[in-house]
Amino acid sequence: MATGEYSSPVCFLHEVDAGLDDAPPPGNDWADVRLWRKAKREVMIARRLALSATDRGIGQRLITERLTALLSEAPAQLLGFYWPFKGEYDPRPLVRRLHKEGVSLALPVVVGKAQPLLFRPWRPRAPMALGVWNIPYPTEGEPVRPDTLLVPLVGFDGAGYRLGYGGGFYDRTLASRFHRPRTIGIGFTLSRLRTIYPQPHDIPMDQIVTDSTG
Repeated sequence: MATGEYSSPVCFLHEVDAGLDDAPPPGNDWADVRLWRKAKREVMIARRLALSATDRGIGQRLITERLTALLSEAPAQLLGFYWPFKGEYDPRPLVRRLHKEGVSLALPVVVGKAQPLLFRPWRPRAPMALGVWNIPYPTEGEPVRPDTLLVPLVGFDGAGYRLGYGGGFYDRTLASRFHRPRTIGIGFTLSRLRTIYPQPHDIPMDQIVTDSTG
């Protein structure tokens, strides 16, 4: 699927409240946008953490259903996923099931500041250690190259651009590869923005999956 195309079961429902976008950056240079994103990031994470257990459970189920359908239509040979952080969609139940079905899995490892991620194989009960932000990563295995990546979204817009945590790890990883993996951004519908004011270094997701019911 080409960047910016979202077909069933991938869809959007509503933009977030207009109040979140009332104050765009004063200019479109990187310094202004970076400050705007920092403020927006805090708002979006707070909204996500404030989800009720009921709403989170419904969102989790809907995203899982859509991801399952999407990966059934176009299976991954080696799927890179992420360990959930700060209220993100939790892909672990899904990837454990995929592991039982024979799909190979990998998790990202932060090598250093301003460097691309590397990925190591993951399986249930694999040896793990705590890395940046106390997120677990595999301690064993040679680096691998996933053909498909599940990428967490702090925020996103209709063009498929992603607001992350500000480290730039995924953008650097994708920019460093001649053969880019397929990227599937994952986030709750409440994380949608009108725009993230994309910059030249931003790389859009190929597809985005949310809990939208529209």
